Amino acid sequence: MASESKPIVAYLGPVASYSQQATLQAFSEDVWYLRPVVTIDDVCNETQDKNAVLGVIPIENSTNGSVVFTLDDLADREGRYKDIYVNGEVYVDVHHQLLGHKNVNTPALPSGQIASGTITPTAADPSPSKPKSRPLTSLDHIKKLYSHPQAFGQCSKFISTYLKNATKVEVSSTSKAAEFVAADTSGESAAISSQLAGELYKLDTMAASIEDRDDNTTRFLIIGTQPTLPTAYALRQDPAKRTGTKSLVTFTVKHKAPGALADILGCFREFQLDLTSINSRPSLLGPFHYIIFIEFEGHKLDDPDGRVNGALSKIEKMADRLRWLGSWYTYN
Repeated sequence: MASESKPIVAYLGPVASYSQQATLQAFSEDVWYLRPVVTIDDVCNETQDKNAVLGVIPIENSTNGSVVFTLDDLADREGRYKDIYVNGEVYVDVHHQLLGHKNVNTPALPSGQIASGTITPTAADPSPSKPKSRPLTSLDHIKKLYSHPQAFGQCSKFISTYLKNATKVEVSSTSKAAEFVAADTSGESAAISSQLAGELYKLDTMAASIEDRDDNTTRFLIIGTQPTLPTAYALRQDPAKRTGTKSLVTFTVKHKAPGALADILGCFREFQLDLTSINSRPSLLGPFHYIIFIEFEGHKLDDPDGRVNGALSKIEKMADRLRWLGSWYTYN
């Protein structure tokens, strides 16, 4: 089937990004055309403008927390993404590799030998634990380290131990980092990226699985411009593996009303709705005024006992600028 005749799903590229892996987990290329774009903003733009039926964006990492670029787009402070809804989620196990060009004049390290480097104490962590991975070769020639800001946060122990003198350069995605390193003829740069990106750009793996934690996982959201997923196209979701439901709302509260946020949170308790995450971003309505993100268990459009709609109806009377960003089913 020609790509032009398939529905499009946009994701943060380039090819070999973790976003592409998330997209492949949810969408079959037999049915969908997977389109890489440059930034998270681009994913939202393509979806809002209906150049793509759906989009895939990272929302949080189990080690490094929320992706603020995504939260800022969902906050929609300028009214750019008024039609965006969250339709689903995907989880990806993330194992970062240090990719680059080995120094041909330096032999590989013998098995079990610790490479040069010391762990850098900080005020917050005066006695840091050692990283779980060691370099496979000398890293003394690495002067620049490229990656996405989230990846830097997920690999902080390895970086502070073995690459503390390298200049960190933030780029739009981990696969873009690998692309930059592949084009660097000096051989003095490295990327924190995926094994797939290393294979694609023919880079050496100088250290494997350098993330701080073995359970490092990133959650991605599937976004669209309709409240529910389109039924005309198949997703890789088995109804038999459905585990529950979630919803996401945003709102602001009056900062000079003591207990305003606590009163709203009390509505979720009153209607016995478990919260799964709370975030905030500056609203830009005034200094230190925030948009609150609440994700909770329950589905606005599949609400047989009325708990979700009961809570949202009550919250709507108490909060400012309440927006329901969507409800979706979860799968294992």
